[in-house]
Amino acid sequence: MSEHKAATMSVIKALMDGVIDYAGLFPPSAVSMDQAVTNYAKYLRSEHASFLGRFVCPVARLDELTKEGAMLMPGTHATSGYRENADTIDAWRISGVLREDLPGALEKIYQFNEHHDDEANGLAMVDVIEMPVRTPDEIDEALEVLPEMIGAAFEIPQDIVVDGDPRGLIAALAGSGVLAKVRCGGVEPQMIPDSASIARFMIGCKRADVGFKCTAGLHHPIRKEYALTYEDDAPRGVMHGFVNMFFAGAATRKLKNIDEATIIAILDETDPEKFVFKDDSIRWDTITIGTDDLVVARESFITSFGSCSFTEPTDDLRSMGLL
Repeated sequence: MSEHKAATMSVIKALMDGVIDYAGLFPPSAVSMDQAVTNYAKYLRSEHASFLGRFVCPVARLDELTKEGAMLMPGTHATSGYRENADTIDAWRISGVLREDLPGALEKIYQFNEHHDDEANGLAMVDVIEMPVRTPDEIDEALEVLPEMIGAAFEIPQDIVVDGDPRGLIAALAGSGVLAKVRCGGVEPQMIPDSASIARFMIGCKRADVGFKCTAGLHHPIRKEYALTYEDDAPRGVMHGFVNMFFAGAATRKLKNIDEATIIAILDETDPEKFVFKDDSIRWDTITIGTDDLVVARESFITSFGSCSFTEPTDDLRSMGLL
């Protein structure tokens, strides 16, 4: 890939800035809390720390996060290897995943945020929640109690995305500032949604002017068959690529008359050479997405993706000659 340059490429910065929400607590990694917070602290000090977004944690495990992570969070306390220059590091941003009722979860979040507003306890804040919704009524009820200072991503169930019609749920989010959330993979092949389903979801979000985040299955830049877990006998499946996904999202937002077939073709692309990277643009076929296009898309349309691995996405970009 002769046109691929180093990490100073503005288009790579636009694509990757804060894009990976670290979800090491979740499958297939499913590491311990102690390991997850150690990883997150290390990634925050890594060469590509700018790629890192929030730490994803179940609300039910916030007390455990406090216990295992407090000494690694920025603050006035000190832990060798992690605390140097702590005053220059922002508070950890936490995305709280909940399965319990929202009012009860919010109480736990308020307690966590109050505790970690004190530098002596380590600085951290749950500023986003992620929760599943199945009906417009559930969305309306959640919006009534959701405080302004906490953002949200409401997950559209995969059976609705793949086998049903997610447009009603997406439309119910219009004007709320809340993101939709879509699963792009899983630990078994049948958990990977087809490209047509993702394309319909993107078009639905565009028509409703609703942003969205992705989760699961986006460990690698370009669509390809991979092992779906880390076991020796792991099942294999064709995983979506995050370059495909974010290029498709940016194109969907930018192009007025883009059709479903074109989005599917972008998502289905398996040849990395078809994505031509220059300093300030990415081109696929006749579609060019510039740095400014990506910045706008990342801010308002396709915002981030949750991944249980931070190293796989960065290692793959490096192997492509992009870092």
